[in-house]
Amino acid sequence: MRSGAGARLVAAGIFLSRLTGLVRQKVFAFFLGDGLAADALSAAFRIPNLLQNLLGEGVLSASFIPVYARLRAEGRTEEAGRVAGAVASILALTSLVVVSIGITFTPALVDLITPGFAGAQRALTIQLVRLVFPGIGILVLSAWCLGVLNSHRRFFLSYVSPVVWNGAMIAAVLFFGPGASSDDVVVTIAWASVVGSALQCLIQVPSVLRLDPGLRFAPSLVLTGVRDVLRRFGVVVLGRGVVQISGFIDTAIASLVSVGSVATLQYAQVISLLPVSLFGMSVSASELPAMASEVGEVSQVAAALRQRLDRGLQRIAYFVIPSAAAFLLLGGVLAAGLYEGGAFSRQSAVWVWGALAGSAVGLLASTMGRLYASGLYALGDTTTPLRAAVVRVVLAASTGWWAAREIPSLLGIDARWGVGMLTAAAGIAAWGEFLWLRRVMTNRIGRTGVPLTRVLTLWAIALLAGLAAVGGTRLFPSQPAWLVAAVAVAIFAAVYLPTTRHLLPSDARAP
Repeated sequence: MRSGAGARLVAAGIFLSRLTGLVRQKVFAFFLGDGLAADALSAAFRIPNLLQNLLGEGVLSASFIPVYARLRAEGRTEEAGRVAGAVASILALTSLVVVSIGITFTPALVDLITPGFAGAQRALTIQLVRLVFPGIGILVLSAWCLGVLNSHRRFFLSYVSPVVWNGAMIAAVLFFGPGASSDDVVVTIAWASVVGSALQCLIQVPSVLRLDPGLRFAPSLVLTGVRDVLRRFGVVVLGRGVVQISGFIDTAIASLVSVGSVATLQYAQVISLLPVSLFGMSVSASELPAMASEVGEVSQVAAALRQRLDRGLQRIAYFVIPSAAAFLLLGGVLAAGLYEGGAFSRQSAVWVWGALAGSAVGLLASTMGRLYASGLYALGDTTTPLRAAVVRVVLAASTGWWAAREIPSLLGIDARWGVGMLTAAAGIAAWGEFLWLRRVMTNRIGRTGVPLTRVLTLWAIALLAGLAAVGGTRLFPSQPAWLVAAVAVAIFAAVYLPTTRHLLPSDARAP
């Protein structure tokens, strides 16, 4: 399967899962708004997600897929099945231990991650975390299924499977939510998330077993492939752990900004992660097994990697730059169109806009950085992404606290704007990580990247499209928020797509 076709399948699966994720957040926003219960729910999902991120998709993509894909490329299919089964067994045992520890020490974790929570809000968060933790452990095994499917170039199912996870929570809230208190609604969501996790894993298992009938589930450390996976695994876990620290720092700072800030950050991240997932993850996920399977002379492998990276970076820039421009100019319109209604007010959408505008600062760097990291993983280098992640966290931590707490005060504006300052600081840190990864990759295989003139041209066209969309929304001052958002998106696309097709035809054909 060509990488472009693989990327489209990944993007299609991610689009459907993210679409249901947006519907999920819309339902949550309607019933919860951005109050205390919404804050508690956002924190409750953030804390157990540490397990999923440390042991799940990103780590397995970096450690398991390169080893498994290379064994299959070399014709060692029986060994590949034994390695995959052993890794699954080790993951299951590790997840069981970590879930047990997490449930036991939940109060300490809540105090560490959300120091601004107290009283009933803290108690509710503890209850929710303990309910959600087992489901996150199941999602780790779902990520293993994704690793096997991706290595076999079966991209769609693994990335569309979160639809059932989102669907379980949506159905539960719509059925049990009307007339219930906010606290009861979030407890219902927590239970439904566990059911959804099991469903997400189970729908992938038949395909995994069919693709690799040689799987042998036993936690063996004898196989060389297993030791290779674990050697990479440890370094990547440290890297993911560093990234998680950054996310926890953001949550902790937001919990101290004001009531509702944690929920605002969560609502914004659901939107801002959409282009990162669609265009960064889709390209990186489809290219990783292909890059890991490249064999031959060093010069040949380097040339092939440069070609794949340049093509992937071009695809990313074409879609992520307009996404960043839209967040800057239309963030409030998008947030209102997606979330407004029920307990979520127009002012709530304004706060989300601030967080989206801040995230636009580092959107391109975060997305391109994923592809460079995949290239390094394919080369067997897991240390450089770890070091780059440390740089990112240090930069984010050193600027985020001050920006979120002090800049609103210095400017004499509402403290809730501090969430936007926080996401902007994280964006600046993402540029530090990106530049590190690009420099190392350049030293390894030669110069790669998107020409500056092309980047500036894309930005100019995207900003023009954004301004046209802003002007278009002025024609519908009293229409429903969802209609205004739909008109804005349509105008933006009507300007951006034809203009780039005319001025940059190769970029327009890149996807």
